[in-house]
Amino acid sequence: MFLLFCFTGVAQVLGIKTLKGKITAVDGDITGVVVQNINLDRATITDLDGKFEIAVRLNDTLVFSALQFKKKRLPISAALMNTSLVSVVLEPFVNQLREVTVNPYGLTGQLGKDIGRIPLGKDVSAEGLGLPNAEVKIITQSQRKLFEATSGIGLVPLNPILNAITGRTKMLKNRVKIESTYARTQRVQKFYVDSIIEADLKIPRSKIADFMYYCEVDPEFQAMVDTQDHLKIWDFLVLKSKYYRKNNGLLDERKKE
Repeated sequence: MFLLFCFTGVAQVLGIKTLKGKITAVDGDITGVVVQNINLDRATITDLDGKFEIAVRLNDTLVFSALQFKKKRLPISAALMNTSLVSVVLEPFVNQLREVTVNPYGLTGQLGKDIGRIPLGKDVSAEGLGLPNAEVKIITQSQRKLFEATSGIGLVPLNPILNAITGRTKMLKNRVKIESTYARTQRVQKFYVDSIIEADLKIPRSKIADFMYYCEVDPEFQAMVDTQDHLKIWDFLVLKSKYYRKNNGLLDERKKE
């Protein structure tokens, strides 16, 4: 009790008081912001609600710092010394990247236009390397089973007859057709990574697979992919994305603002 009385008396003599405050910000986590009195060499951090307490004197300076905010200095005036709770507004820190020049290849920064302008290296494939049997197409498991189901054994073609009766041939044909369609979709997703589809087409990452299926069932999509024209395919995806977002209530974020 005596020590507490002595400490309080010393604090009053030195003009020190405990300043209570609260951090506010439009965006960014206000927890763990460092609050430092650079004159008294004291420091603390904000709690979950952005609140803090720190010892100050008249004309001291507080410095607020965090990775997500711009550093701020707050001089302790007579008005602040008489304030029961001070509110400190912090501005978000935006890390601006240096300008990047894309002119060496005549790029515009628009993916749809730039894909055809980027020089590609020599295709490293079995055909390009001149390997033996490079022209032989590797069939899928479903295609192999379909071949077996429609091919005869010996002089009497029993397999085609039995499989036609049981409906297995029809099932295998449908499976081969589905695999062929899905293979086209996979090729398209190799052209454009998920982050590009999410950023440019405004399709949420969780909806990309559903969006690709939406494109896949369109007969024009299959013919478009077979052309291997990246610009035409991209234009098709841009058009389909507008209908997909409209049908699924995915409003453009820029329109929301």
